[in-house]
Amino acid sequence: MLDSKKCTLYSGGLKGAESVFGEAAEKWSVKEVNFCYTGQKTNRQKNLLVLSDEELKRGDISMELVSKMMHRTYYETEKIRKVLQVIFHMVNKGHQVFVIGTVLEDNTVKGGTGWAVELAKLFNRPLSVYDQAKGKWYSWKQGAWVSDSPQITHETFVGSGTRNLTEKGKQAINRLFEEAFGPK
Repeated sequence: MLDSKKCTLYSGGLKGAESVFGEAAEKWSVKEVNFCYTGQKTNRQKNLLVLSDEELKRGDISMELVSKMMHRTYYETEKIRKVLQVIFHMVNKGHQVFVIGTVLEDNTVKGGTGWAVELAKLFNRPLSVYDQAKGKWYSWKQGAWVSDSPQITHETFVGSGTRNLTEKGKQAINRLFEEAFGPK
């Protein structure tokens, strides 16, 4: 079992899955770092790391490339660009990536959360998605989603996902922490 006090959760502190990941981190004494940009409204205020414009630019990418990778159209808006840049920093810092969302037919994940998934694939990070509609975890292995029971196995990990978290999604997050760090 991992020592929770040596672990760090990287997230964004937004409403829904990210807030519940943060609450679980706090409950199990896991360090929590929430990336954001100046003026962004976050649900969790704990350990906010406000990225400078220079830091945000390190996570910059062509919106055309994002659209191609995600199989959907993203327009050149400043807010969307900043959100994608923040997600880059989360995935770049965490070794393992956990997401709550919906796996789509084209193997992407619905919404902006899908960018964390695509970056995790690109960076070859251990990646797992809890699909709320199907009520089960999937891990990305050898270019495909495989039904799985993932565990937190690295001291740095990412917790991200949908704003529209269900009770099943919340339970999945708490089970993930309980299996890694013991009951609370």
